Amino acid sequence: MASKLLLITILINNVIAFGLAVAAEQRRSSAKIVQDSEVGINYCVYDSDIATGYGVGAFLFLLVSQVIVMLVSRCFCCGKPLSPGGARALAVVLFITCWIFFFIAEACLLAGSVTNAYHTKYRTIFSEDPPDCQTLRKGVFGAGAAFIFLNTIVSSFYYTNYSRARASFQSYGTGEAAVGLGTFK
Repeated sequence: MASKLLLITILINNVIAFGLAVAAEQRRSSAKIVQDSEVGINYCVYDSDIATGYGVGAFLFLLVSQVIVMLVSRCFCCGKPLSPGGARALAVVLFITCWIFFFIAEACLLAGSVTNAYHTKYRTIFSEDPPDCQTLRKGVFGAGAAFIFLNTIVSSFYYTNYSRARASFQSYGTGEAAVGLGTFK
């Protein structure tokens, strides 16, 4: 049966990752154009860069959670065989879905952190057009948070179904690894 301690650990890691992703969305960098009157140039001034740290933290917590689930379930392909049936079939579907949600969430968090850390260094002379202060679009960290939430649900169900299929497996006969030839024993 599924370990409740492991499910709680996964849940705590994913809740922390979700909270950090939401905090990163709320604290994205913003920029404003400032004019230096002495030299006569315009340049971009960015506020706090804390969202990058929050995004990287969410990235790492989600990564740890996924690694824990895959190590415990032996990445679904190693270890003892699973009993055929509905639990195994559902575990296969949830395994694939879990990895898809994981990659999407990690891509959003990583892209958001890198883009948020990028600060435009352009300067323009006062008479020209103002510089384009590039900032992160709204919703990148929010999308990462949404996929963290979905990954939390799917990975928990995956581990539960994997454990159910593993626990119900019964080996054939004497436990030999060879093909059984009953009449020739």
